[in-house]
Amino acid sequence: MNIKIYNSLTNQIEDFHPVKPQEISIYVCGPTVYNDIHIGNARPVVFFDTVARFFKYLGYNVRMVSNFTDIDDKIIMRAKELGISETEVAKHYIDEFLRINNLLGAEPLLARPRVTEYMEAIINYIKVMLDKGVAYQSGTDVYFRISSVPDYGLLSNQKMEDLEVGSRIEVDSAKEDPRDFVLWKQTDEGIMWDSPFGKGRPGWHTECVVMIDSIFQGEIDIHGGGNDLKFPHHENEIAQALAVSNHTIAKYWVHNARIDLSGEKMSKSLGNVVWAKDVLQKYSGNVVRLMILNNHYRQTILFKEELLDRSVVEFDKIERSFLSLYRTLELNDAFEDAGVHPLMNEFLDYLADDFSTPNAITVLFQLIKEINIAIRSQESYYKLNQFFAAFQGMLYILGLHVDVIPLSDTDKSLVRAWQGAREMKDFQQADLLRAEIAKRGIKLS
Repeated sequence: MNIKIYNSLTNQIEDFHPVKPQEISIYVCGPTVYNDIHIGNARPVVFFDTVARFFKYLGYNVRMVSNFTDIDDKIIMRAKELGISETEVAKHYIDEFLRINNLLGAEPLLARPRVTEYMEAIINYIKVMLDKGVAYQSGTDVYFRISSVPDYGLLSNQKMEDLEVGSRIEVDSAKEDPRDFVLWKQTDEGIMWDSPFGKGRPGWHTECVVMIDSIFQGEIDIHGGGNDLKFPHHENEIAQALAVSNHTIAKYWVHNARIDLSGEKMSKSLGNVVWAKDVLQKYSGNVVRLMILNNHYRQTILFKEELLDRSVVEFDKIERSFLSLYRTLELNDAFEDAGVHPLMNEFLDYLADDFSTPNAITVLFQLIKEINIAIRSQESYYKLNQFFAAFQGMLYILGLHVDVIPLSDTDKSLVRAWQGAREMKDFQQADLLRAEIAKRGIKLS
């Protein structure tokens, strides 16, 4: 299958060719765990989980990693506010993040590394940069010399001379160049580590590049994250990798757009957020996934509750159709291997075109329409099994889950009796039977 991906590094759609045949390596920047995640933070969770599922369905061995930044100035401030340790703050929000992931139906990853687990590797990586002359020590802090990387600005499409100081670039008189960024900083508060450069903590930009290097030990296929991480975070990751290993970390850089609220970027620091946990108290993970995937990943979502309400209706339609097809095959003991309906190929083709989930979802609803017609017209069980295989495949890739309880012989008798009552238009008896079936925890279409 010819897969095309928009590569942020080149700003164009490219044919996808993995570094290793039949293996896909993905790294996604994870959260700094000082607070709950908002619904915008849930977007990369859902999107990159869908990307991984797509590749798995195609038969690839997917090795996906996402990190936790479990030490940071924000975590230290939060610990002071709550009167607990930084470790306790990090653990609480890591546990909460994983709970939200489970509610969103995200599959387990190869690894979820924490910065504090990689301190020795981070210190060694900084030593290598010092030895190569691409980093320098100024007082007790260590900085990266961006003038050592001619291609700096490649990802964010900025020229070295155009980079503005004082906006997203920290002003610091200890630097040789105001655009240089910190690799190690001295500190006398919070958790700190001994190093050849003095007691302190690493800079954020070094953490991810070291974890990727330690786990994958070479160039990976996809580095993912939100658009807001392009500069300076991802740009600075690339600069270090170019200086140390002479590669850009990943062949393909994939960035998802934001979810905005009231026309503005969601920001915890501004208080302009809708918390994911609040949304998931009211709506299921299936509904939230549909809301996110109904938009192309490079398109900004303007958050409104109406989007979720629309997804409630859509998922209800999906669930009813799936249950109807499943029960039809189950009640007739008609499950068999019949291959996959051709619409599955159309679904996959859209996903192979830069992960076009909105178009793929349109194909899912076309499948549902054809399934409903096929059941009413009593198509062959062979054909229904083709529909079922395609339906299962589409739901798996989109990460949508329909709960189905297999029927016992008694359950089957009750459902057949209910179907018979409906056909005879004995609606009073049908309602009684439906109530009895519902008591047994069985959903009917």
